[in-house]
Amino acid sequence: MDRAIVSKTKAITLVGGGDADSAMLEEAQKFAPTLVACDGGAGFVLKNKGNPEAVIGDMDSIDARTKAAIAPDRLHFVAEQDTTDFEKALLRIEAPLILGVGFLGGRLDHELAVLHALVKYDSPKVILLGREDIAFVAPERIALDLPIGSRLSLFPLGPVSGVSEGLEWPIKGLSFDPLSKIGTSNRVTGPVELSFSNRAMLLILPRAGLSAAINALGAG
Repeated sequence: MDRAIVSKTKAITLVGGGDADSAMLEEAQKFAPTLVACDGGAGFVLKNKGNPEAVIGDMDSIDARTKAAIAPDRLHFVAEQDTTDFEKALLRIEAPLILGVGFLGGRLDHELAVLHALVKYDSPKVILLGREDIAFVAPERIALDLPIGSRLSLFPLGPVSGVSEGLEWPIKGLSFDPLSKIGTSNRVTGPVELSFSNRAMLLILPRAGLSAAINALGAG
C-alpha cells in the first residue's frame, strides 16, 4: 500500500459522487473542515465553492472541466480496479475520523459497497451522512448521549452479539446476523451503552445525532 496521501490530526470530510446537498457538506465541515474528494465527488465540492485538498480515485467519473479547475498535484490517480474509489481514498487517508458526504443515497450498489468497506477495514473511523440519517460501524464498546425517544437502529453486517443499556428493547442474548436477525427501529430510554462481540454492527441514527456520534467515537 502507498503511503498516505492525506494525513491530519483532526477529522476530515470525504466527499463522494452520490446523493448530497450543500447543507450536508456545510454540516460536515463544521466538524471536519478539510475536504478530500473521491473521484467524481470533486465536481460537487467545486459547485459548493469548496477546494479539495486531494482528489483520489481512478478518475473515471470526473469531467475534464472539473479536472482542469483543480491543481494537478492534488489529483491522485489510482489505477487498480480491485477496490472502489471509496476504498482507494479510505486506504490513503490518515485521520482520527472521516465524515463521509455523498455515500448514502443515490445508487444502491454503490451504497452497499461503501457499507461493506466500513467493516472490511479497521480504521480510520468513518461516519456517513445522509439526508435523514447517519451511519457508522460501532466499536466494541460505545456510549452515546442521545435524547430520550431517539431512534437507534442496529443492522449487523456480519454475525455479532452484544449487550445494551438505555434501549427500549435490550439486545442481550440476541445473535445478530444479516441473514436472520436485525435490530432496526429501537428507541433510546436513557444514556446508551453498547458492547459488541466484534466490529460488525452498523449503527443508524437520525442526522441530529451527528455531534453525539462524533463525541462517542472520541473524535469530538
